[in-house]
Amino acid sequence: MNLNIAYCKATCDEELHQILELQNINLLSNVPENEKQTEGFVTVHHDFDVLKAMNNDCAHTIAKYNNKVIGYALSMTKAFREDVDILKPMFQQIDMVTKPNLNYIVMGQICVDKNYRGQGVFRGLYKHMKDTFQNRFNAIITLIDVKNVRSINAHKAIGFKLLKNFPQGDKSLDLVILEI
Repeated sequence: MNLNIAYCKATCDEELHQILELQNINLLSNVPENEKQTEGFVTVHHDFDVLKAMNNDCAHTIAKYNNKVIGYALSMTKAFREDVDILKPMFQQIDMVTKPNLNYIVMGQICVDKNYRGQGVFRGLYKHMKDTFQNRFNAIITLIDVKNVRSINAHKAIGFKLLKNFPQGDKSLDLVILEI
């Protein structure tokens, strides 16, 4: 299927609400057990105010089809290191394994609507991020639950490299980097 998918930055509240709807559908707690390995999942639930503040600082990347958000990649600068409790340890790990002068953006979460998976949307979101951030950042860093095999494989396929694996609670997490 050859879709006319538009990649852009989120610019309005309606797009942010659509991101939250897609996020809610794909939360670990909402994905059926038999789909977690094959379809993947997202771990962090963002509230609207934090999502909007993050977007105002550095706009999120979205994929749209027929004016509907079908995929997103959230942008989180270092300024938000204290705003999402579950991600605080990630920033501590980044500080330990990267050079102090590394100018990076955290891709806080990526998700593609189940109906549009396998059609290049994941790759398109990252391409748009790289293209729009190449003059502002040197790298994109993200964190992946090792149980999310689909996400681990997709990130490897586009060039992400492992920085560090570390435990957090009952999870094993891979901190990965893509130089841009």
